[in-house]
Amino acid sequence: MISELFEEADVGATTIGALIGAGIDSMSGDDGVADGAMIGAITANVLKVAIPLAVTYAVGWAVLRGATELKAKVFGEGAAA
Repeated sequence: MISELFEEADVGATTIGALIGAGIDSMSGDDGVADGAMIGAITANVLKVAIPLAVTYAVGWAVLRGATELKAKVFGEGAAA
């Protein structure tokens, strides 16, 4: 059941990306919207990977920085490692 929800979200994001890409491409008016739809769908799929990676990196960085500050408070600034 949960995997079905993820599959539906996957298709939905790709479809929305394709629709947005097609809409943006159609504003130029010089050719068809198929290439814009493909670029939009690819961009949506790339963002589905890139955004979680960026959030994971940011959270990890914040935890590391907090741990470093906590260590400095507990052991003092000039404590030897």
